Amino acid sequence: MAIPAAPLPLDFARRPEATVEAARLLFFDTETTGLAGGTGTRAFMIGAADWHHDPVHGPGLRVRQLLMATLGAESAMLQTFAGWLAADTVLSSFNGRSYDAPLLKTRYRLARLPEPLSACDHIDLLHPSRRRWKGLWENCRLGTIERNVLGIVREDDLPGSQAPGAWLDYLRGGSSDLLHRVAAHNHQDVVTLALLLRQLASVPASLPNDGKP
Repeated sequence: MAIPAAPLPLDFARRPEATVEAARLLFFDTETTGLAGGTGTRAFMIGAADWHHDPVHGPGLRVRQLLMATLGAESAMLQTFAGWLAADTVLSSFNGRSYDAPLLKTRYRLARLPEPLSACDHIDLLHPSRRRWKGLWENCRLGTIERNVLGIVREDDLPGSQAPGAWLDYLRGGSSDLLHRVAAHNHQDVVTLALLLRQLASVPASLPNDGKP
């Protein structure tokens, strides 16, 4: 995926005349042990994508993923993710402002580590997507939007409800097959976020909903 050459307009996020350089964006998504949140919920996988100039492969979208392979690895995972954030990083997610970011902030606090997310700007794509496409389909879930707007159809995708069980089974010495599918799901999520933001930024927010790229 080519790096956008020009700054991306943020009118779709109700930030008139504001723009963001593509290189500052970090798209992220977590896979967790449940949707309840709170101190008992862990993020066992963090996926992130950013536009990056690789010295070997050239410019493009880079995807990195962190897996908590043991319960004792949480601090290392959180510290590594914090190292991916800079002072001018702009986070982007799909409902991450309400779920993923608060969950990670809690995990940093419980691990007694400096919490890096609050210092970053955050563009949540959920509400702009609802404003743009609400009422066109049965819902505005990420999978529905990527299928109808971006033309992405996932094959052999593992339902999110099975992700916690796949990780727990792996921790108990079980097969990693399902966990590989969780990772594939997470990988596609962050790639879709990059495509979705670019799509939202490319169409004036004042245009009517038509469900077309």
